[in-house]
Amino acid sequence: MSKLVIVESPAKAKTIKKFLGAGYEVIASMGHVRDLPENRLSVDVKKDFAPRYAIIKGKEELVESLKAAAARSDAIYLAADPDREGEAISWHLAYILGLDLNDENRVTFNEITASGLKKGISAPRKININLVNSQQCRRILDRIVGYRLSPFVSQKIRRGLSAGRVQSVALRMICEREDEIRAFEPQEYWTIDAKLTPVGAKKSFEAEFYGTADEKIELTCKEEADKILAELEQEQFVVASLKKGVRRKTPAPPFITSTLQQEASRRLGFRSSRTMKVAQELYEGIELAEMGAVGLITYMRTDSLRISDEARQAGVDYIRGRWGDKYVPDKPYKFKQRENAQDAHEAIRPSMPAVEPDSIKSSLTSDQYKLYKLIWERFTASLMAQCIHDTANAVISAGKYTFRASGYTVQFDGYTALYESALEDKSGEATGALPKLDEGMALKTKALEGNQHFTQPPARYTEDTLTRALEENGVGRPSTYLAIVTTVVTREYVVREGKALRPTELGEQINRLMKERFPKIINVRFTAQMEKNLDAIESGDKDWIETLHVFYDNFEKTLAEAKKAMEGITMKLPEEETDFVCEKCGRRMVIKVGRYGKFIACPGYPECKNVRKIVVELDAACPLCGKKVVVKKSKRGRVFYGCSGYPECNFVSWNEPTTQRCPQCGNILYVRKGKVPKLICTAEGCGYEKVKEDEQ
Repeated sequence: MSKLVIVESPAKAKTIKKFLGAGYEVIASMGHVRDLPENRLSVDVKKDFAPRYAIIKGKEELVESLKAAAARSDAIYLAADPDREGEAISWHLAYILGLDLNDENRVTFNEITASGLKKGISAPRKININLVNSQQCRRILDRIVGYRLSPFVSQKIRRGLSAGRVQSVALRMICEREDEIRAFEPQEYWTIDAKLTPVGAKKSFEAEFYGTADEKIELTCKEEADKILAELEQEQFVVASLKKGVRRKTPAPPFITSTLQQEASRRLGFRSSRTMKVAQELYEGIELAEMGAVGLITYMRTDSLRISDEARQAGVDYIRGRWGDKYVPDKPYKFKQRENAQDAHEAIRPSMPAVEPDSIKSSLTSDQYKLYKLIWERFTASLMAQCIHDTANAVISAGKYTFRASGYTVQFDGYTALYESALEDKSGEATGALPKLDEGMALKTKALEGNQHFTQPPARYTEDTLTRALEENGVGRPSTYLAIVTTVVTREYVVREGKALRPTELGEQINRLMKERFPKIINVRFTAQMEKNLDAIESGDKDWIETLHVFYDNFEKTLAEAKKAMEGITMKLPEEETDFVCEKCGRRMVIKVGRYGKFIACPGYPECKNVRKIVVELDAACPLCGKKVVVKKSKRGRVFYGCSGYPECNFVSWNEPTTQRCPQCGNILYVRKGKVPKLICTAEGCGYEKVKEDEQ
């Protein structure tokens, strides 16, 4: 008999099997196998919120195979991911397989390497019921809010809508930012910039108008700027004072989930879903030419900045070997963690710090290489010495007015020899040295001009700035940030405009209803406090059932009051008009949403019942007849592409045609979707293909 190890994904199972060897059978549960059924509330609120779990539809055969594998094993290890969700999956598996919860059969792996697996498998423990209860509490809270609130929202706005506990808070933040933008009134202001050169020197530098020696002057109009410019024309510019100093810059800490998503967005242009998908692949295991399958990074859902002593030493040894002793700080940095960080795992780091990105580039996809390089460089830089700048700040007088100028030179590059964060890159700080200046030195004026500016409204949230705001406000946790953004976009409450997130009319309507009738539920502080309660359940300091009672009693009262106050009232959404004219009555048709999605209908219903399907056209032309290619769906819901001239033209393709041409034969290129989308040529005998760069 062998020992059975149950993990979540096949990729992870493959990597772990390689390291554990012949004495182990490793099977993937494919995530959760038991959950609350979707077609009903599945929570008995009258019996202390007892959940009614069931095998997830479609996983019956998988469960039977797990039971069979357990029956032929002499030991069972539950090795789901090392977080609350993984603990809950392990608990459900223990129930299904009839395991004793007092057995020490739960193992966790922070990294999928030989040492990481050996450490995890040698230290089995009992399932942490506090972790399970914290996850159960979250699951039941979200189910209650979703299943009790969604019908109310659907009835008052539009059929088929849904409302969630945390997602509604994120939607509120996005809508309130939009309100700020609409209410913003730009204010005019002016700056005066001087381009100056020391007498006898060639190098010039820029100085910015400050005011007088005693106070800063804010210029609000052209007249004010022109008055001062006229006075300055007669004045001699002189170096009034010069202050030199040294500035030390400490590297950024290694990544946590939120900062990885933010930096990947800023530096690589990755959306959160793309970042987390690639990070999952790097964690679960990559087939390397010399080592075989191995996990390249530690677990990617974490809010901890902690790193192990072994990893720190390995990183320091690498730094010392590549750059020398002076690039290693005298003592390790102590990075400050967020107040409510769970600190359950290490920070996101390379599992083998000595493995350089370029040394394994040939084994990685383009995305894997980019993200691994980002993680590796950030971690390695976090262990390196400070960057040291020699700074100079000059105060320049011109009559009664003063200007200021600053600059710096790099005395020692330190960690910047390897990595600077995208925020550092875009700091806007003046770079380079000022020319040699002395107090009392006269300066020549090469240029003097006033520039008009207007204050700018706050920027719309992007995925990375929303994630940062959620984290700063204590809303959500590392494992939930991606789901929050994905949900509001998928439900069409929010749309992407480039990287920006803009609320739709539907989203704003829902937000207005929620703010008016359920102000506490979508309150940022209330939601943050609920996260603290879940943390307290995890630590054993709160009872999960009592927490549910406190929430539910107030929630039900608020819902009953909202239903009574809005009895007979509905909130109408404005209908989006199209360019299509109804061929039956001549009205301009509008977009409506029905049970099966959007369609085009005549606004004259019920007198006129004319409807049409919405047809999505591509820019690509049909390769057979030149007409537009349209997106279609098979009876099973699979997307394919066909000619808009059907049935006269019978062109169809599972691959998406593009406007690009093959550089080898000139044929139209297609997008072949998959784990790594590729541009391919279908011309016989050509064989051209190229990895498709994702839209940013």
